[in-house]
Amino acid sequence: MTAPSDETQPVRRNRAASIARDTSGAGGGAFTRMGFTDPALVLRWREIAGPEVARLCQPLRFSEGAGGGTLTLKALPGAALFLSHETRPLTARINQYLGRPAVARLKFVQGAFLARRPAPPLRRPTAVVATNDPAAVYAGPDTLKQALLHLARWRESGKT
Repeated sequence: MTAPSDETQPVRRNRAASIARDTSGAGGGAFTRMGFTDPALVLRWREIAGPEVARLCQPLRFSEGAGGGTLTLKALPGAALFLSHETRPLTARINQYLGRPAVARLKFVQGAFLARRPAPPLRRPTAVVATNDPAAVYAGPDTLKQALLHLARWRESGKT
């Protein structure tokens, strides 16, 4: 097994640091490998393309050439034909969002999207707290007791 390169090894600082510092480099590297120097195109695709088009395709790769950039979009099977008729307005929206004529051509690749996990259901706090709960028998200031009861309700709602 070979040793990892210096580029992939995080710098050891012998102290705690925010996780965003380390993950931004890894995430930025993934975007760069796919040709996206600015990840806003991928992250804000729904806003740029609109909900109808974003439902049918998503950015896959961006490559820049002498005649302009080519944006490869992964489209649902059957939607590529429809989207090929919408290339001019879609290209105009993308370039307007980027603020420069970066995309000259759109290329469509058919394929299924990864299924998104459904959002977890919203939890509601329970209405009652057990009488033997420490928050219920707290004898301190009333505002603190109310806050502790509120926290206890949320704690009880998470139990299954």
